[in-house]
Amino acid sequence: MSWPDLVARHGLDRIGLRGRLTPNQPLSAVTWFRVGGPAQLMFQPADTDDLALFLKALPPEIPVLPVGLGSNLLVRDGGIEGVVVRLAAKGFGSVEVEEDGAIRAGAAVPDKRLAEAAAEAGQGGFAFYAGIPGGIGGALRMNAGAHGSETADVMVELTGVTRAGEIVRLSRDDMAYRYRHSEQPGDTIFTQALFRGEPREREAIRQEMAEVNAHREAAQPIREKTGGSTFKNPPGHSAWKLVDAAGCRGLQIGGARMSDMHCNFMINTGEATGHDLELLGETVRARVLETSGIALEWEIKRLGVWAEGQDVEPFLGKRIAEAASNG
Repeated sequence: MSWPDLVARHGLDRIGLRGRLTPNQPLSAVTWFRVGGPAQLMFQPADTDDLALFLKALPPEIPVLPVGLGSNLLVRDGGIEGVVVRLAAKGFGSVEVEEDGAIRAGAAVPDKRLAEAAAEAGQGGFAFYAGIPGGIGGALRMNAGAHGSETADVMVELTGVTRAGEIVRLSRDDMAYRYRHSEQPGDTIFTQALFRGEPREREAIRQEMAEVNAHREAAQPIREKTGGSTFKNPPGHSAWKLVDAAGCRGLQIGGARMSDMHCNFMINTGEATGHDLELLGETVRARVLETSGIALEWEIKRLGVWAEGQDVEPFLGKRIAEAASNG
């Protein structure tokens, strides 16, 4: 069944949606890697209520995936089956400072903008966001952090919409945060959150933000087509040191390359495909496992299906998993 037929059959065009439905929406334009196939259907809701209305009406067997700013996202070349929900700044990009100093931010707000709003409000504890090239929705999902701080330190509660279209409010405890991870189901789409820091002098906050930005510019390939840190730091180790020791600094497959500046960053040199990038990442994982015995975990989120014939990634992933389990 085509998407227009499905939309008509289930009355999605008659329930009063105020957002935009777009079939076969290219995703390469919205990811920082600038690669990947299309979304079968993209929905950009007008606000939280509009998103709830859509999800409640959408047949439960149709998969739904939220996509934010696309900064740490690798979309495979075959695209994403089902519906991609993308929250736009128009409905989810506000930042408000409440009377008690708490900050409420929409899921489409860039992390850097939250850091700036907190500095203006004299709220400390947010400077680390100045160096994270993503959005609040992704930060809430993966407990984004840097420089010894993380989202769990400042998040108080959030609002989300379940796959069934129910609007829910979740506390920090409900999220069960740990390193770069939360326990909430992936099909709950976060729409906004309340944050709280500690009162601090604006000048001191801005100095801390300047130091974060200076470190990022000096140590990371921020002017390349990249997705941020490729792998999580294993307990007691730095991912980049393991990658470097495995001889993978500058390793290149097709148009994908491990950065010479920071070898835990993959970059699209200009002509990379999603297949090039994922194959490079899995090759690095295999070499690190062979040299250190440590199986690195992806920090970049990989979504979608491979194009026909591009099935080497699951083979490498399976080999790594088997080797790790056999000790």
